[in-house]
Amino acid sequence: MAICLFAIAVPYNKYWDKHTNMGFLILYGLILFFANFGPNTTTFIVPAELFPARFRSTCHGISGAAGKLGAIIGSVGFLWASQDGNDPEFGKYKGIGMTSSLMILGGTCFMGAIFTYLFTPETMRTSLEDNENAQRTNSSELSHPRPGSAVAQNEEVDEMLNACCDGVLYE
Repeated sequence: MAICLFAIAVPYNKYWDKHTNMGFLILYGLILFFANFGPNTTTFIVPAELFPARFRSTCHGISGAAGKLGAIIGSVGFLWASQDGNDPEFGKYKGIGMTSSLMILGGTCFMGAIFTYLFTPETMRTSLEDNENAQRTNSSELSHPRPGSAVAQNEEVDEMLNACCDGVLYE
């Protein structure tokens, strides 16, 4: 996704701004495909696998709400930032332009991929019960835990959720 954003951003002012053609549409389609393939999976599938069963629905809802809030902030922020200030429709507020906005989005995608790789534990070939037992015993029973993964911090998260949801959720 970041590569496609960079491919659109670099020649934007020289080419795409005045000549939207099939190449632009293909790159834009790839951006939409990768947006649903990567960040969407991280927001909806991974939380369903990682949260303990007693908190799964609550935490999944919080995770989804945080993702939607980020999407709103990103959409409004991109609209403002992509303006070049020459259009009287947008008033006196000048953004940084489309090329810079797309480059920042590409960098954000790249950093998001790195953070996801480093801080999301691998759950391939493990059942939900095994994931929960590994979290509860604070061990690294997951198939290939990565350095700096969140598995070591799950006891603290359990204590925080117990304190936060006291009287709302039952074991």
